[in-house]
Amino acid sequence: MTTGVFEALLDDLLAHDLGCAPHVVARIVAEVTADASTVVAVAQKLDQSQRHGLRPLPSPLPMVDSIASLFADLELLPRDRELLIAVSMRLDDRVEPLLDFDGRSAHDLAACTVSDLLDIRAGRVRLADPRLAIWLRSTTGASAAVRVHARLHRVFHARGERVDADWHLARASLHGAPGTAAELTRIARSLSEAGANERAMHLAAEAAAHATGAERDEATAVAGVSAIAAGFAVEAVSLLSGLFPDAQEHHRLQALGGLLIAQTHLHGAVPRIDPLGLRPEGAGEEERYLWARATAFAAVLCAERGDREGMRSWIAALREGAGRTAADADLRDPVVALAWLIAGDRDVDAEIHGAGPLTGGMLRALHAAMDGEIEQGLGFLAAGGSGIGVEVDPFVAGFERSPLVGAYRAVVEVLLIMWSGDIGTARTKLMRSALDLPVTIPFAGLAAMIARRLDLAVLGHLGPFARSLTAALPPAMRIDDLVDRGIEAFLAGGFEKAAAFMRLWRDAGAPQTTLSVPGLEEAVLVGERDRARRRRVEPPGISLAQDLRARMLSCSDEEWRSVRAGVVEAARSIPSPFSRGRVEAMIGTRCLITGDVARAREHLEAARSLLEVSGATAWARAVAMRLARLQADAVGGASSGDPLATSRRIWEPMLTTRELEVTMLAVAGASNRDIAESLHVSVRTVEVHLGRVFAKLEVRTRVELTVLAHRIGQYV
Repeated sequence: MTTGVFEALLDDLLAHDLGCAPHVVARIVAEVTADASTVVAVAQKLDQSQRHGLRPLPSPLPMVDSIASLFADLELLPRDRELLIAVSMRLDDRVEPLLDFDGRSAHDLAACTVSDLLDIRAGRVRLADPRLAIWLRSTTGASAAVRVHARLHRVFHARGERVDADWHLARASLHGAPGTAAELTRIARSLSEAGANERAMHLAAEAAAHATGAERDEATAVAGVSAIAAGFAVEAVSLLSGLFPDAQEHHRLQALGGLLIAQTHLHGAVPRIDPLGLRPEGAGEEERYLWARATAFAAVLCAERGDREGMRSWIAALREGAGRTAADADLRDPVVALAWLIAGDRDVDAEIHGAGPLTGGMLRALHAAMDGEIEQGLGFLAAGGSGIGVEVDPFVAGFERSPLVGAYRAVVEVLLIMWSGDIGTARTKLMRSALDLPVTIPFAGLAAMIARRLDLAVLGHLGPFARSLTAALPPAMRIDDLVDRGIEAFLAGGFEKAAAFMRLWRDAGAPQTTLSVPGLEEAVLVGERDRARRRRVEPPGISLAQDLRARMLSCSDEEWRSVRAGVVEAARSIPSPFSRGRVEAMIGTRCLITGDVARAREHLEAARSLLEVSGATAWARAVAMRLARLQADAVGGASSGDPLATSRRIWEPMLTTRELEVTMLAVAGASNRDIAESLHVSVRTVEVHLGRVFAKLEVRTRVELTVLAHRIGQYV
């Protein structure tokens, strides 16, 4: 099914104020088909946590009118109904146990009165229409369901298949079946390690419901950790917090790392607790490792949120904890390197890498990209995602195949593709990943920000995927959208509005993630202090593009004439077509301001071509509009917008506040005396300010200053 179908569904859900995480919508579609009205009806019966992917969906999904009407005329014999119920209830879809349950042969089953409701092939059997499971379960009484589970238990017990037998025995028991807990928990662990974390969660939760004491605590820990590995943060907190403070220490330590991840995602910050207060005393090797790994999770989570003080505290605990385990440096060193990298110190332990998908492939990929080797970085990610011989990663041991780890890898892959300048591919990759994985959890919701910037680059506005990912973020992680609004205004031609948004962003301290995501550097000059503080993790080509834009924003017209050739030459070395296209567009604009129309047109044409190649359709369209305006001016004169407002934006980084006030009054036609009276200063002070302005802007008279202001308004 194409992403376009899901875009339409997500848009429809948002219109009904039912924002859903894309992977939740994909799950609903898989079970009820892509009919928009049915998807909306199902979403209306889910709570917000379920719609946002923070709790598992009910199984089966809720009954809605369209499904009820679909099967309203279906009449089933008791034997056939029990057969269909059994198909909907089993843990797997093998045909042999079903034949044992029903008593008919495969040939008879294929020819029976309900054969058209079954899909039988290659030794497997399932319901032909997944919506039938919803109808069956909603129209089947509890006693009938228990009876089918009991029969399935006997079938699997006779076949010697203990896991299935115990599952159905537990589901059939009205008073608890504690003997089933140990085996269900064991299988849940195996499923979790294989990446089937949601199924593992359900099995372990069922085990916990039938167990007591330490056995219940163990099953609860497995269920809760599997829940966060699947992305279910609310479910994980509900399960794991119940183990504190009374469960056995081993099970608390099993739960600690998952609980920290879940609470941090929901509340926006790592819980303020003393790492050493949770340290196991006199415990065994496994307990010490579990504590050390929990401190590793907390260190990286702090780094993702820019909490360097908290990160240092957890790293100190990690150093102590890892040193008391066999993992030691294999756990400690790559996690410390990863945390410092995410925090923005790209050169700390740059040569240290671990093994497995995160401290191995992901860390190597980021370092390769920062060295300008983005294709090599993508190769590291591809090797880790091949599914062949997945290495053990001490950081996430046992969860290498989990959806959460997959989400981290997917977000980094999209980031690297975006850094390479292939904006269209990055957007498509992110949309597809969002349909399968809980992508809002990694890096403090970075995927939502990336989705918004990619939508703006391609569409010029926020699309359904970006808005749905934003809606799925917990309240503590809402996106600061000043830059997004600025980009949208800029691409629509509202340059003054864009500049206003960017000034507000700069006044707020120019907040941005350490993992570089394209902003709107064209609209405002970020001060040296802000640039030094930003600690951006990005390839050298993107850093060069930012430096060139800052240079063009801050230099005067006279300086531009002397530095233009160097800027043009440097721009040619930027490998990303998106980054270079934006620099070329800015070169063209500077050439226009100085009256060099021929060169300006050349650079703007290059910018349009580069942006089109990158897939940044909206940016290319914005440059095309500027070229069309330039052509119209050449033919006969389209009038510009407000030249004084545009000039104010351009000159603001170059002049003091008082110089700018004097300048804007002067180009508006006020005399020196009028300016003096307006600003409550002397005429001599006005003359001094104008003299400084003339020197900074390389003009000699008020007439030249006014002409310059109008030329800026015409072309910028």
